[in-house]
Amino acid sequence: MVLSVNKYFKMNDFTSEIKQKANEIGFEKIGIAEVEPINNAKSNLESWISKGNHASMNWIKKRKDERGNIYNYFPEAVSIISVGMNYFSGHKQNDLNSKLKFSNYAWGDDYHNVLKTRLKILLEWIENASAEIKGIACVDTSPVMEKVWAEKAGLGWQGKHTNLISRDFGSWLFLGEIILNIPLKYDKPFIEDLCGTCTACIDECPPGALSDYEIDSNKCISYQTIEHRGEFDENSVDLDNWIYGCDICQEVCPWNKKFSKITPEKSFYPRSEIMQRSEEEWEKLNEEEFKRIFKRSSAKRTKYFGLKRNINKNL
Repeated sequence: MVLSVNKYFKMNDFTSEIKQKANEIGFEKIGIAEVEPINNAKSNLESWISKGNHASMNWIKKRKDERGNIYNYFPEAVSIISVGMNYFSGHKQNDLNSKLKFSNYAWGDDYHNVLKTRLKILLEWIENASAEIKGIACVDTSPVMEKVWAEKAGLGWQGKHTNLISRDFGSWLFLGEIILNIPLKYDKPFIEDLCGTCTACIDECPPGALSDYEIDSNKCISYQTIEHRGEFDENSVDLDNWIYGCDICQEVCPWNKKFSKITPEKSFYPRSEIMQRSEEEWEKLNEEEFKRIFKRSSAKRTKYFGLKRNINKNL
């Protein structure tokens, strides 16, 4: 198919074909938003940073101007395709052979690689329609406010635990984006807040890291076990037996309890070395084992020292 970006009489057809292709590639949620200023989101981001809620994640502060204004990242941006991939495997923390808990998003292969590979396939397919089309594929390492754009694309709403929640998969979704320099047919934004009066995520967060729609990373177990560098000080939060990440706010969410579906994507299923490892084996984990077990895993983020530190704090 050849698309003239100067004549958009085939725009609706092309949009439908993009969504169909995205589904074929394995994305369960697809929506498209028109690029426009996101002044409220930018202001909220700047306020969040000014409070120090980003803790030591200076990469967020460093690229806040790109996050708050997508034209600073991709000047030719016209449309954003937001996609979601379900990663819920059906397993729970009590399936682990240990009291030590491990966030289920990191049980399988690194989602950055899984999503980025498929986003690039989709982008290449789109760009093949016309030499005039340019785009960029993004996962959460890119300076894009992905939950904001996912809302605008109609995928769902940002819950009180700050994760994006969808009607059909809950919040067990990895998000990705393709930014394009052409207009497409846009989806209606998701404007409802279906959290209502529920505060389960806020109430059940052990260190109290959550308030309505905002997270203090300094108190967050996930931040402490993944992003925090160096030893813990004597005032550090109780990790509640988590050695990598934390799923509590998602586990208690009514939307996840009712609407989660088991993903067909086998690369997100748990590795046996994680599921079957005992406390004693975690305690004896050496660097060679770490490299073997977590090859092509997002858990490498914490590095061997960080994981051992987390294990030792919980034993």
